[in-house]
This record gives sequence, C-alpha cells and structure tokens, in this order.
Amino acid sequence: MAEIVFDENTRSWLIRTANTSYALRLAEDDTPSHVYWGPALTPDQLADVLPRTKERWDAFNDPNEGLDELAADGGTRYWTPALQVRFADGTRALEWRYLDHDVDGTDGGELRVHFRDRHYPLRITLGYRVPPGTDVIERWTELTHDGTDDPIEVIRADSATWVVPVRPGYRVSHVTGRWAAESQLLREPVPHGETTFGSRRGITGHHANPWVMLDDGEATERHGEVYSTALAWSGSWRITTTRSSTGRLTVTGGFGQDGVVPLLAPGETLTTPVFAGLYTDGGFGAASRAWHAYTLAHVLPHPGELRPVLYNSWEATGFDVTEAGQRELAEKAAALGVELFVMDDGWFGARSDDHAGLGDWHVNRDKFPDGLQPLVGEVHRLGLKFGLWVEPEMVNPDSDLYRAHPDWVLHHPHRTRSELRRQLVLNFARPDVAGWAFDTLDSLVGEHGIDFLKWDMNRPFSEAGWPADGDPDRLWVEHARAVHAIMDRLRAGHPGLRIEACSGGGGRIDLGIMARTDQVWTSDNTDALDRLVIQHGYGQVYPARAMAAWVTDDPNFVTRRSTPLRFRFHVAMAGVLGIGGDIVKWSEEDLRYASEQIALYKEIRPIVQHGRLHRLVPPATDGVSALQYVADDGGRAVVFVFRQAAHFHTHERPVRLDGLDPAARYREEDTGKVWHGAALLAHGLFPGLPDGDFASALIRLTKL
Repeated sequence: MAEIVFDENTRSWLIRTANTSYALRLAEDDTPSHVYWGPALTPDQLADVLPRTKERWDAFNDPNEGLDELAADGGTRYWTPALQVRFADGTRALEWRYLDHDVDGTDGGELRVHFRDRHYPLRITLGYRVPPGTDVIERWTELTHDGTDDPIEVIRADSATWVVPVRPGYRVSHVTGRWAAESQLLREPVPHGETTFGSRRGITGHHANPWVMLDDGEATERHGEVYSTALAWSGSWRITTTRSSTGRLTVTGGFGQDGVVPLLAPGETLTTPVFAGLYTDGGFGAASRAWHAYTLAHVLPHPGELRPVLYNSWEATGFDVTEAGQRELAEKAAALGVELFVMDDGWFGARSDDHAGLGDWHVNRDKFPDGLQPLVGEVHRLGLKFGLWVEPEMVNPDSDLYRAHPDWVLHHPHRTRSELRRQLVLNFARPDVAGWAFDTLDSLVGEHGIDFLKWDMNRPFSEAGWPADGDPDRLWVEHARAVHAIMDRLRAGHPGLRIEACSGGGGRIDLGIMARTDQVWTSDNTDALDRLVIQHGYGQVYPARAMAAWVTDDPNFVTRRSTPLRFRFHVAMAGVLGIGGDIVKWSEEDLRYASEQIALYKEIRPIVQHGRLHRLVPPATDGVSALQYVADDGGRAVVFVFRQAAHFHTHERPVRLDGLDPAARYREEDTGKVWHGAALLAHGLFPGLPDGDFASALIRLTKL
C-alpha cells in the first residue's frame, strides 16, 4: 500500500511505495516544484533532500530551471513547457496559486493538488495515483475553465513532467520502426537540448511508441537503475527529453502535437491521459517485469484470463471469402486444437477487394446467402469461439455510407480528400458518427453472437478538419476518446466479448488501448526472424499476455524468407499463439506437427502469458538469442533458444538462465535430467539446437 505524507512546514508531499519514493513541494510563489524521484526514503530522510537556501542566479542561469513539477510557460522559465495556454486577451504566462489538496488512501493511494491561475479563470489539478502492489506512479493533469467569458486556447497540455536525478551521463532506450518493421529497440546517449518522440498521425503509430527508459549509460539487462515513463494514449502524442548543460534531464509527455490548439470553453474540463513513471533497480529486465506486472494487474480488462489459440483466415483467403471456404478452414482449425476462429476482411458490403465496401457493415449475401448465422453456428458447434474483423473508423468513397454521409469524414473545405488504401477516416469526434459506429457494432455482435472483434485501423489522419464545428482541433483528442468509449460500451453491453487492437499491424499499441482490449496485433510482419526483433522491442514495456503472434505460410509474404515450421512455432509460442496460414493446403505431416505444438503451447501457456520474462540473450542479425519465462510461484520455467544463422561450425555454448532458485533443483521435462539451480544460473545449459540456420529449442523446467 502506498503512503502519501504532507508536511505543512515545508509544504511538501511524499509518495512512498514498497521500493520507491516521489516528492514535490510548493515554492514561495506557489509554483509546484519537483524534489525527488528514486529509491524509497522516509519523511525524515527526505528532509535532507529538500532545498534549504536560495541559490544565486543571474539573468541567464536560473539554478531551479527544469525543476518545475509541471513545466509551465511564463515568467523567466525557459525550459521545455509542459503547459501552455493563451487567454482571451492574448496573455500566455501562467501564475500558480495553490488552493488545497486531497488524499485518498484507498485502492493504493491518490493525491490531487489543486491550483488556480492568479488572475484568469483557469483551475489546474495535478493528479498522482499508485495502483496497489506496484511502484508505478500514474500522473495526469486536469484543466478547468471556471469562468463565463471567452474560451482558453490550450497550446500544450502534457500529463506530467518527470525530473530524472542528475547523473554524469544519460542514455535513452526507445523503439522505432515502420509498417512491418515495428518496435526496433534503440539505446543511445541523450542529446543535449530537446529531443521529441511522437506521432502526428492520429494513432499511436508504427514509427515510435509512447514510452522511454533512461539510465546513466551503464545499466544492463540485470543491473543498474532505470527511470522509465509510459503514456496511456492511442492518438497523436509527444514525449520530449530535455538535457541542459548543467546536467539536468527531464521528460515531459502527453497527447497532442504542434499546431493543434483545442479550445477550453467555460465550464469545460480537459483531463489528460495518464503518463506513468517507474523507478527500478535491477536493470532493464527488472523495469520490464515491473511494467508487465502493472499492465497485467491494473490495465488489461481480464488479466487473469488465458488468451486462446486463434486461427485467422486472412492469409488463406484474402478477400475471397465464402461460407464454404470458411467452414473448411474452421474444421481444419478445430482439428488442430484451435480455440478461436476469426474471419477477416471480405465478408461485408461490396467487398471483393480494398476498393469498396468499408462502412457498409452488413453481410454480403452473395458470399453468405443466409447471413452469418449458419457459419457462426457451425464454428460454435465445432467448439470454437467466433471472431470477426472490422475497421469501423474507415470508409471507402465507393460505399453506401459515404454516398449518404460525405460530411462524416475528416476534411477541410476546398481541399482534396487524400485517400490511402482507397480509404477516408470517419470523424469519431462527431457524436452522430460515434453513435452510428456503436449502434452498428452493438447490433453486429448481439445479433450474431460474436465472441471476438479484431478492430483494425489501416491509415493515419489527413485533412483533419471538422468544418461544421467551431473548434475543429479538438477532434484529435475526441476521436481517440470516442474509440475508447465505444470499446468500453461494447464490453459493458457484451461481457463475453473480447477485442484485439490492430492498426496496420502494430500502429496502435499503448497502455490506453490495452485498458479496453485483450490483446494487440504486434505487426503484419509474421516472418519469424524479424519477429524476434519486433517482439524483443515490444516486450520492453508490454507483456506477452497481450502479444498476438502467428504461425503463417512459407515463404513469408513480407520477406519471402523460408524458415522451418518448428522455428515459426517457437517464435510465436513466446506470445499469444495464433495460426494464420492456409491450413487447407498444409501437408498431413505439418498438420500433425502443428497439432502437437498447439497442445504443447496450451500446457506452457500459463507460464508464458502470466509468468515473469527474463531476456537471456537479445536477438541479433546472427548468432543465438534466448528468453525465459518463470511462473509467478517459481515452480516452472520455459526457455526459448533460437539460432538465427550458423557460422564457421561454431560449437554450441551454454545459455545461462535467470530467475531461478539457486538452492533448488530443476527437472528438464523432456529429458528427465535434473539440474541444480545454482549451476543453471552460473553456468547454464546446452539447449541442444538442431544443426543449421533458423534452429530453435523449447526447454521446460520444473522445480523439485
């Protein structure tokens, strides 16, 4: 349970968790100022950290610059602003006046500190929350226009500014990528000045992801302090690191982008998304495991569930969807031991390719003469749940919906409506459009007994205007909020419904979307070798419990690379296993092997999806990589080892394990050999990889 302590004498707050502390205070002019973030301190110990005297400064160097709790634009503050507003008379500067605070000690602990501008009708609340059993501190900001006059322009409203302790050097870890090449991990020195990571696309994006990890440049997978932050937002976002010549480093982040300035009308409140922070000591591995535990316990809707093995029809049929073809695939999938059958694109409207039909979410009667119910009934009879692909935020210009409502899409007057994939984006910020989307999906799920939706979003925003509204810039925030709200309403109305988030692959992966979906599609690239890199980057913050991974046909449709079926299965079994190939054409030998591997996955699934991840050897362009999952109770472990390429007849080397009890003994389940935990930790084991490229091994250990 977190402890929140307020000291009236120093006007400071201390937030304590099991392993970390965070502190802020009020400066003489009521400006909220950062004090401390790091290992746990008691209130008495924190007294040594609080500033005691004023430091001298000149016209160009303020020693307190970069220490604002939420860096606001105004006065002689020149640090990267987290909060910028413009009042009706053109004034931009903000002056803080402290009002009061409240503490809620239930459910972990929550602190809300309330301020008001000294002259203008703007109230600001800084929020802090510690979910039970975690060291994660969730932060957010609320802005309220409590006047009756003109709106306030919100130029920038970040959720939080995080101040990192002064260190001799800094390194930032983050991911970069593109379509079919998401989540590639980079670790590099933090540049001086401002460095911004973000998305201007209206979605989380393939090119970056809203989290960063910071260390002093010496942390490893197992050792060192790591300061990390993650933003729970599924639209446009930005995270900025600022490093000064004095050695100070901050991270500020939130929704929004340059040039987008929504209006705060009288009586309105703007609440920013959570920008969570986490201090850990134990290297990048400890940071990842802490984020995974937090996500499993406090973000995912059904954290205790095991995700089913699914089959998806896309790579088998493309748009050539028929009832007979889907029945045949479902029968094959059921025989393999699959638990969820998902019919992908091509089942609705005039949908024979990507030229038409998006927006017309009624069953194509040429393909399904009696509607969907016969197929859904057959899938359920086979013992499988039934899932369906949808892309509700999109519309083809060649559709009945667009012909009836051309004003429903994002657009500007006198500007071309840019098409990508022959699609336009529906404006979910409009209540009528969001209402139509909910009613359509609600009816679809309810009438047909749909168990699972694969919610796709295959293009970013363009011409993001709203000509009928006086504040078109608010659509950037309201569209994402509407997506979240529709998902929330669907889940509330259909408690058995499960949802997968997808956006052209991994374009919508974040803590905000994970709070209302059960898994995410990691990438359209299912090449097993590339997936080792993608899954490595994904797992820095997000858990395997939500990481969808498929076994698809050979050669891979993205890379044209051929890899053994064993290798493809082992890579996918490190996440939420799915099958995406044309299994009607698989050989009997491959089908038999697939059935065996699916049965094996079900047996290890609790360890993979709910266990603790230890990255033993990171993936590289060649050589061997390895990762390990350990059950929460420590009783079982699963080790995956991969050789990407064989070079120079190199002899196999032992792989050192992690997360085991050195005093215990472990039995290798396939061979019966018994190992001492200390030996596995200090020396390791030989995985027994097959010869050649793309070799893999899966090793199961049970504690005796």
